[in-house]
Amino acid sequence: MKKLLLFLLIASPCLVIAQIGLKAGWNYTNVTSVSSINSQASSGFNVGAFFTTPYNKIIGNKTELVYSKQGYDYSTGSVTGKVNLQYIMLPSFFCINITKFFQIYVGEEMAYLINATADSSNSSMPGMSGQYNQILNYYNRFQFALGGGVEVHPIMGLLVGARINFSLTNLYSVPSSNSPSEPPSFVPTVNVKSNLFQIYAGWKFGK
Repeated sequence: MKKLLLFLLIASPCLVIAQIGLKAGWNYTNVTSVSSINSQASSGFNVGAFFTTPYNKIIGNKTELVYSKQGYDYSTGSVTGKVNLQYIMLPSFFCINITKFFQIYVGEEMAYLINATADSSNSSMPGMSGQYNQILNYYNRFQFALGGGVEVHPIMGLLVGARINFSLTNLYSVPSSNSPSEPPSFVPTVNVKSNLFQIYAGWKFGK
């Protein structure tokens, strides 16, 4: 909570002078260094609100509050499944507007994991499937990343953009004392990071 309050304090100058907008889009998540579970990238969605300085300024900034659903598919021997992760994200970006129609931006992002689930099935035993409980114990609740992207403003308040985030935080944490002694099959044997590619569209209100 202290980290969240610190972020909002840093971002507050942007919020005072900003214009508001809404956005939604598609996620593509890539988990690195996970050969032990044969991880495959997975898709999800994102939706949220943003605060931005006017596009007619060469230099600006942007702060967002976004719900993001992401995860990955895994396979270990006969067990296959999917991990679903739900985050609340607080990105903050430094923006350069190349005319009011095109923008590039870079910055940082803090995310808080609000839910995690994992579905599994056993291909060697048809009909055997299940859902793991209490798997939040295996994840770092806070994630930090660097990111950047491009955004196009073709007409009125419409915007279309793409972004990539490179995680700085390990996805997994040391299990707590009430976790199973043996980690489940979707937990790799090495520390991994989760990188995210997003495309989105939205609308900015005001001139």
